[in-house]
Amino acid sequence: MAEEVKRANPLASEGITKLLIRFAVPCILGMVVTSAYNIVDQIFIGRSVGIYGNAATNVAFPLAIVCTSLSLLFGIGGAANFNLCLGRRQEDRARLFMGSAVFLIVAGGVILAAAVLLFLEPLLRLCGATDQVLPYAASYVSVTALGIPFLLLTVAGGHLIRGDGSPAYAMVCSVVGAVINTILDPIFLFGLKTGIVGAAWASVAGQFVSGVMVIFYLTRCKSVTLTFRDLRPRPRFCFGVVSLGLAPFCNQLAMMVVQIVLNNSLAFYGAASAYGGDIPLACAGIVSKVNMLFFSIVIGMSQGLQPIIGFNYGARRYDRVREAFWKMAAAATAVSVVSFLVFQIFPRPITALFGDGGEGYFEFAEGFFRIFLFAIFLDGFQPIASNFFTAIGKPLRGVALSLTRQILFLLPLLLILPRFFGIRGILFSSPIADVLAAAVSLTMVLLEFASWKKQPPEGAIS
Repeated sequence: MAEEVKRANPLASEGITKLLIRFAVPCILGMVVTSAYNIVDQIFIGRSVGIYGNAATNVAFPLAIVCTSLSLLFGIGGAANFNLCLGRRQEDRARLFMGSAVFLIVAGGVILAAAVLLFLEPLLRLCGATDQVLPYAASYVSVTALGIPFLLLTVAGGHLIRGDGSPAYAMVCSVVGAVINTILDPIFLFGLKTGIVGAAWASVAGQFVSGVMVIFYLTRCKSVTLTFRDLRPRPRFCFGVVSLGLAPFCNQLAMMVVQIVLNNSLAFYGAASAYGGDIPLACAGIVSKVNMLFFSIVIGMSQGLQPIIGFNYGARRYDRVREAFWKMAAAATAVSVVSFLVFQIFPRPITALFGDGGEGYFEFAEGFFRIFLFAIFLDGFQPIASNFFTAIGKPLRGVALSLTRQILFLLPLLLILPRFFGIRGILFSSPIADVLAAAVSLTMVLLEFASWKKQPPEGAIS
């Protein structure tokens, strides 16, 4: 059976460009649709609730990052091990890795939802909520927390589904949830006038349907057959899942820490400026959501790349690994350049989509777009590089790479520069960190490829 799966798997023989298109395009579409509905959600909230609604969703954003981080920890970790095992013709181990990942996804989602509900107000204060914003943020998050288990199932389960060779179905799961949310948003916000709580219920409804679709697929996988016995927690396999999911998990946690520091810094230094504390918080929420639209494309590319690299590395097809990496890195860089041009040329029209907060609101948003995202043309390479190390079974290198921009460079700059330049120092911290992180990423990848010429890559033998 394992030999038949290996022989039939197109990851072993299909052209790299065709594989990249086949696996990456559904991932990109799924990620873009998810990010787009987050933006639509923000637009509806901004136009119905106002500036405090935009600020509230920005305060809630670090909690959303935690959900994503756990999804990547269990989803990418499970899919990476699954594909490596299939490439090495170890079907039984592949099945147990997938089962362990599903257990971790469900348990992690339930525990996180309970923790958010139990410690709601302290968490929102930690994330930068001001007295004016806190009631809106609490109303929003108290509802969205109920959807956390289904959100984890959708995002993390999507990685497992792609690893099983069904990227289109994973995309459909995300798209269906996004469409449901987008339809319900105006009904709840403008028709029923439920306020920010209605937007939260619209999100939960979409997440529930998507999560159920993922569960349906996992009971009918193509490469393996999962049973309830496979879902029992096995420490060795759970550790394997976590170890290969550590790099994207740490990257997301680092983003959360940076977002919390950014929110608190904007509120503190904003209060000492002409903008006040709430305008910078609201603008940061808009920029974060719009930037995630760009970032979702790059993340989709890296997700589509993972099973291709993982399988071929496990099968010792290193020429195919190199080809896939460089083609996807080039595509990600092209997307980054286009994003740079859009954010530099159209910051005010983009901001206007989310409602009117006055001239100071638009002035700060324009500066945020143009300065904070000035070096975004370099940001496409690092996610591809970080996920590359995860896919080849070298999680520590992936972790080190994922932490360079957020923790090693951006976080210290966010703490230091505002002391000398005020709130504008916050804006300049991001492009400096982007340049330094891109240099480190390129260096690490080139060193890894160079080492393959001297000896067989570590971990290639099961």
